[in-house]
Amino acid sequence: MATENLTLSAPEEQVSPMQAEDVQTTATETVVAADDVTTAEEVETSRVDFSDEEAALAASEAGLEVGDEMPEEAAVATVVAEDEFSGKTKEELLDYFAAQLEERPIPTLRRTVEGVKVAFYRIRRAEVEQARRQHLEAGGTEENFVVPTDEAENRLKELFKEYRQRRDDYIANLDAEKEANLKIKLQIIEELKELISSDETLNHTFTKFRELQTRWKETGLVPQSHVKDLWENYNLHVEHFYSFIKINKELRDLDLKKNYEQKVALCEQAEALVMEHSVVEAFHKLQKLHDEWRETGPVPMEHKESLWERFKSASSRINKQHQEHFEQLKAEQVKNLELKTELCAVVEELAAQPFTSRKEWNKASERLLEIQKTWKTIGFAPKKDNNRIYERFRTACDKFFELKRGFYVDVKSEMEQNLQHKVELCEQAESLQMSEDWKKTTDELIALQARWKEIGAVSRRHSDQVWKRFRTACDKFFERKAAHFSSVDDEHAANLAKKLALLEEMAAADVKTGGYEVIRDFQRRWGEIGFVPIKQKDQIQKRYKQAVDKLFETLRGSERDRQMGRFKERLSNMKGGERRMQSEREKLYNKVRQLEQEIALLENNIGFFSKSKNAETLVADVKQNIEKAKMQMQDAIEKIRLIDQQAE
Repeated sequence: MATENLTLSAPEEQVSPMQAEDVQTTATETVVAADDVTTAEEVETSRVDFSDEEAALAASEAGLEVGDEMPEEAAVATVVAEDEFSGKTKEELLDYFAAQLEERPIPTLRRTVEGVKVAFYRIRRAEVEQARRQHLEAGGTEENFVVPTDEAENRLKELFKEYRQRRDDYIANLDAEKEANLKIKLQIIEELKELISSDETLNHTFTKFRELQTRWKETGLVPQSHVKDLWENYNLHVEHFYSFIKINKELRDLDLKKNYEQKVALCEQAEALVMEHSVVEAFHKLQKLHDEWRETGPVPMEHKESLWERFKSASSRINKQHQEHFEQLKAEQVKNLELKTELCAVVEELAAQPFTSRKEWNKASERLLEIQKTWKTIGFAPKKDNNRIYERFRTACDKFFELKRGFYVDVKSEMEQNLQHKVELCEQAESLQMSEDWKKTTDELIALQARWKEIGAVSRRHSDQVWKRFRTACDKFFERKAAHFSSVDDEHAANLAKKLALLEEMAAADVKTGGYEVIRDFQRRWGEIGFVPIKQKDQIQKRYKQAVDKLFETLRGSERDRQMGRFKERLSNMKGGERRMQSEREKLYNKVRQLEQEIALLENNIGFFSKSKNAETLVADVKQNIEKAKMQMQDAIEKIRLIDQQAE
């Protein structure tokens, strides 16, 4: 005889629909898209929305965890619409939570509770971030910021505590109720045994049998560990009742037929579940069908085996789909964890880069924005790893944006200082614009112009204004100077003045910054100036050639200066990094010692080379190497001196 029992398999670890990838980041900060022009100050921003993820993580950190989902909760779960909580204030969310807690059964509340806490902490986190920004804008520091208390959050925790207590009570009562139901059903089986051996009349016996069947069906769930044995025991005694009690055959056949029809209907319902859209929903419905199957009495013997095989076959298909669904889900989650781990590594590497310019920061920010968008497209990681991997991702993003904010704070401060310096130059130029000491004032204005070029950028909103002010003052003087010399009839004299002014400008020019383009611009401007008095022609041309030669010589000799400039920039970026500076000094010091030894060895070897053939060539090569080593040693000593000055 086939045993009508089919164990419904379930995956080892089911994934809760509310599993937190509902975790989200303060790190999702801004991605800068600033103008590449060095005077740009305002920074356009973009965001990737991690508010739900951050809200769920904040709720978890606040201790608002429900616990594992019960089968009863999964079976009666209420679907929560995505927009059910949108637009609600914190107070409205709490009122809604309190009302639902009073009106609905505990097993139906899980998804609603999860949704309320995420919606609440999304608002709460936005309020905290706004308070933090106001604190910083008012001159406070991050370390001194204190998260403001929130009575609404305290009320949420109280409501959540009440919900969790009711849920714990429900679970405890449910277990006790199952134990009580087990005792009732065991008593029903005992009464069924007694009924089989009873001497009562047929009508009384069969009526009693029907009453026992009704009581059995009306009795609720029992502990899962007893379901199989209890049902088999009950079914056995029901069959004994039909087999050993001499009841009316027609009545018995009618009962068997009724049971047969009910089980055929159950088979059809089980087979229809194969087409169910949700595999999980089909699995839960199948469990209910199995409960109904157990509660339905025996069928004619000729149909018993085939009917059970049909029901079992349909159950096996649903069961297999259910298991495959969760195995696939687990595999996807493992793959998601791998992908998210790779993204974490990329962000950590990005945050470790020593960016030193606006262009580099802007490019890196755009890269991080793309990474954040990619992260949002990846599904859940395994439940045990999901929060951990998001914490790692958020920490890396936070570090990147913290460094970026520090960079722009420094840039803003530098621009404000540059603006102050340029305003001072404007004031000096304005004080000279009415001077009639043409030569001295020209020199002074040219010097001011040279200093202007040396000062860095200012913010975009002040750049044009301060430049126009400075240029207006300079132009006013040189227009007055030109008007003064226009009284001289000889146009050549005016040209001579222009060329002299240009020579003075060339002498003050910062060719190291402008490069060959500056020299070409001077050559073009010189060529555009007309003839000078013939007596001064050769002299002025000679001075021009000397000035051009000097510019080229300065430009060619500036490579060493640029190297030193780059080293100074590196030292500037090491501020606060005493260990790095000390390590750099030790390397340079060791290099000096090594070069001293090499120089001593080369100088000692010159005496030996004089005895060999081709001595002049060898000695020349050695002397050249000695000179090169001395220059390298001098550069290293200069860098050590710069480090020592920086450390003071």
